[in-house]
Amino acid sequence: MMTRRILTDPLLWCLLLLLALLFGMPHMTRLFVALFPALDRPVYRQDSFASLAFAHLWLVLVSSMIAVVIGVGAGIWVTRPAGRAFRPLLETVAAVGQTFPPVPVMGFSAEPAVIALVLYGLRPIVQATIAGIETVPASLHDIATGAGMSRGQILRRLELPLAAPVIISGIRTSVIINIGTAAIASTVGVKSLGSPIIIGLSGFNIAYVLQGALLVALLAIISDMLFERWLRALDVSYGR
Repeated sequence: MMTRRILTDPLLWCLLLLLALLFGMPHMTRLFVALFPALDRPVYRQDSFASLAFAHLWLVLVSSMIAVVIGVGAGIWVTRPAGRAFRPLLETVAAVGQTFPPVPVMGFSAEPAVIALVLYGLRPIVQATIAGIETVPASLHDIATGAGMSRGQILRRLELPLAAPVIISGIRTSVIINIGTAAIASTVGVKSLGSPIIIGLSGFNIAYVLQGALLVALLAIISDMLFERWLRALDVSYGR
């Protein structure tokens, strides 16, 4: 039963497909020649797909971790009495981060790209943190206060555990957005899975675009599945 469950797990097959494409794409020349006979070089070879995937994941992980720290921290702060007046400003700033092209505006290196991705992925985390904390019933606050819990204890033991599924859903959205958006970093010379896409678009090579887009899509699908399992595990641990 356990073996059958593993073998029918879509996450496993998506991971295997991703690995097969990352390391096997250079050996698929005949396939892409058949699909795109008009192209002289139908397989992207400027960089290995594995190195591009590593660089892509580095951009996403670093920017997402920074966005989580800032977004969750700021979201918590504006739900406190001392920071409540700054909530409209925070929501405006978070929204502005998604109103301009996320990478080229910031500069031409990895650091500006990370900053741009942080700004671009901040809004879902901020919104989810505020929404999650605000869904905690006031009656539970009253009970916790009556039990002698401090504000910090209420936050750590009551609000954050109950708000966790909503907050994680916001982080999930942010990470998926950044997986797609990180491809644009290649427009400013940063290596990522967007490199074959950008080169393919500029050189009218649809095969390159397909190869890069397929890998980016698989990364997004796998990430979404992992977050779904994390949320499911939370539901089980909280007895939902």
